[in-house]
Amino acid sequence: MLRTLSIRDFVIVDSIELDFSAGFSVFTGETGAGKSILIDALALALGGRGDASVIREGAAKADITAEFSGSPELDAWLAENECGSEEGGVLLRRVIDSAGRSKAFINGVAATAAQLRELGEQLVDIHGQHAHQSLLKADAQRVLLDNQAGLQEEVRAVAEAFKSWRALAKQREEFEANARNVLLERERLEWQVGELEKLAAKPGEWSDVSQEHSRLSHAATLIEGAQDALNLISESDAAPMLSQLSSLNSRLGKLVDLDPALQPVLDVLEPARIQLQEAVYALNDYLGRVELDPARLQQVERRMEDLHAAARKFHVDADLLPQEFDTLSAQLQQLADASDLDALREKEEKRRAVYMSAAQKLSKARTKAAKALATSVTAAMQELSMSGGRFDIALHACEPASYGLEQVEFLVAGHAGTTPRSLAKVASGGELARIALAISVITSSATATPTLIFDEVDSGIGGGVAEVVGRLLRKLGQDRQVLCVTHLPQVASQANQHFEVSKRNSDGRTVSSIVALDNNARVEEIARMLGGIEITATTRSHARELLAS
Repeated sequence: MLRTLSIRDFVIVDSIELDFSAGFSVFTGETGAGKSILIDALALALGGRGDASVIREGAAKADITAEFSGSPELDAWLAENECGSEEGGVLLRRVIDSAGRSKAFINGVAATAAQLRELGEQLVDIHGQHAHQSLLKADAQRVLLDNQAGLQEEVRAVAEAFKSWRALAKQREEFEANARNVLLERERLEWQVGELEKLAAKPGEWSDVSQEHSRLSHAATLIEGAQDALNLISESDAAPMLSQLSSLNSRLGKLVDLDPALQPVLDVLEPARIQLQEAVYALNDYLGRVELDPARLQQVERRMEDLHAAARKFHVDADLLPQEFDTLSAQLQQLADASDLDALREKEEKRRAVYMSAAQKLSKARTKAAKALATSVTAAMQELSMSGGRFDIALHACEPASYGLEQVEFLVAGHAGTTPRSLAKVASGGELARIALAISVITSSATATPTLIFDEVDSGIGGGVAEVVGRLLRKLGQDRQVLCVTHLPQVASQANQHFEVSKRNSDGRTVSSIVALDNNARVEEIARMLGGIEITATTRSHARELLAS
């Protein structure tokens, strides 16, 4: 629940520090004193939109801080978002500067407004004074019913299934509309893939044939050069290098016997002889393999011409032809899959079936929830001086949509024997306000949100009905914290905690202030609400009666 609220330099509020308790609390005061400003400030701390216009005139920034009790669910969220507190609880802070820049904090850790909103949805549920106006909209009625029944996951599943189905349906429709263009593109890809498939270029082939062509085209030069090297090393008639080195090593070997100091020289020359012998073996092997092969050279040249021509045709390097084949083949397969109309229709039908299954499941849940909510609101209407009235929820079948297979419409009969009509056509503003309040109270009792705020939702209500409203809110406050901005003494008298909002002039500017009232002060405030400017002993007596009841 909300423990404390600190507001500084917000609209006409200078500085306010408030402590809250469990149960039912009310805020009362003259019109324009700033009762709803309190709710607006709290909404800002919960991630609502704000700009520089909310800053009190003459101040540099608006600063709102709200402290809430913790819970295991909240602790888990805080831990996941790395903004937990060792003391426990939740401390939200929002600062708006004169440039309109916003800063948000959760337990002292910088946060985004989106994080504040996500956390705020678990902390507070605000019912504004114009809630009955939003109830006139079909979308709002559907969302309220779904939220009341806890169908958020089912609604999300239906929306995702609808999106998936319609995406494939759009693809199929586009194919049908552009069938000729798709066919031409497919034929073009088939020709290109066929050309490359016939060429059958392999990875690294261009490098291999280039090297082979170089070798074959210079075979005569290579053979001549290798033979010259072989002659010089071992086959020359005029003392080849290998023979000379072998003879030299033999003579030095005899001299080493006379002087071991020559051994290092022999150690260097002997490996050289061995290396020359290895070179002879390698040259003989090379000459055994290399030959003049004009036929093979012609084959290689043709292959190079084919690869080069294909590279020019497809505008890629010759060594990238295998990758181009893979790319075009994949495009052709993708187009073939997409252009298979029968397969597309089959996939579309499967996704439609998934959607219909999810939507029908949602429809059944809505039907059950609509009956339960209608029964509860009808019962509440009897308490709100609408004896014999009835509340119904109609589910009108509609074309498949992202929200399901039906439109939700709230219907109401204000009196016994009358036919329920659309809530949007209810003539009486007071009647509409009472129904909206009944819905708000009932839907709030079903939510797990620990703090509920009602901002003048009792407008258009008076007399005995107002007293019933007060009892409803007090009863609701037995299970959770309820805060209510009201102008009705019958509602205010039911509160466990009473705050008075007033405004005054200070140094030429209007300033709003809020104080918690004790029993005597509550009598005076209730009397003011009953009697207006002139407070008499009679109005005070009536106020004491209301508080005593």
